[in-house]
Amino acid sequence: MSGVHATARIGARADGRGGTSLPVLESDGPLALRRTRGTGGEARVMLVGAMSGPLGGDRFAVEAEVGSDARLHVGSAAATIALPGQAKDEAHYDVRLTVADGGELRWLPEQLISAKGSDLFVTTRAELGADARLVLREEQVLGRVGEEPGRLTSRLTVRVAGRVVLDQELACGPGAPGGWDGPAVLAGYRAVGQLVVVRPEFLETPTAARNVGEHACVMPLAGPAALVTAVAPDALRLRRALDEALADLGIR
Repeated sequence: MSGVHATARIGARADGRGGTSLPVLESDGPLALRRTRGTGGEARVMLVGAMSGPLGGDRFAVEAEVGSDARLHVGSAAATIALPGQAKDEAHYDVRLTVADGGELRWLPEQLISAKGSDLFVTTRAELGADARLVLREEQVLGRVGEEPGRLTSRLTVRVAGRVVLDQELACGPGAPGGWDGPAVLAGYRAVGQLVVVRPEFLETPTAARNVGEHACVMPLAGPAALVTAVAPDALRLRRALDEALADLGIR
């Protein structure tokens, strides 16, 4: 079987003193995890890519589990670049997130760049308890500067208390279904991103559907959740649009 296979794991637990411990912090191959300085009761982890990739045939996975009353913030040190490899197989990057009742996860990695000739399938699955909290950001950039994109397929699924509140898939680049670059999808833009915000208080006071600035819109989801979708000409303006929408939702 071709390609590199690696799975990194994070486990966060309330330490009983108002803070969060990390009893599980397992790096694997190119997926290196580093604990950094947190604030308040929050633990912070940085994902550091130890090599290029994912390349064709690679299968990467990151798993994070947050226990009751624990708070975890996960970021990454740099963008992830999907590259073509010697193997012609599709590459896979799976993210599996679990947050128990009363737990909170902020999943805020840097952008994913789909380089010319690459073929990557990204799957993100979040399973939350009824009173869990989540801020999840995905940013995808189609091609490096002056470059055509590779093929990128991304599926995002969020469940709260066993109920699906979001299940969406986007395919872009060569070989993707027609229309992905048309006015109903990316409209010629090359950077696309999502924010999923889950808050128990959204059950009683759902957020309203609205545009935020030029590039982003907010949509309420079934259950205690909201989705922000944004498109922009480049990664910098995409991040600004998502940050503006997050502030509009009252999330710091």
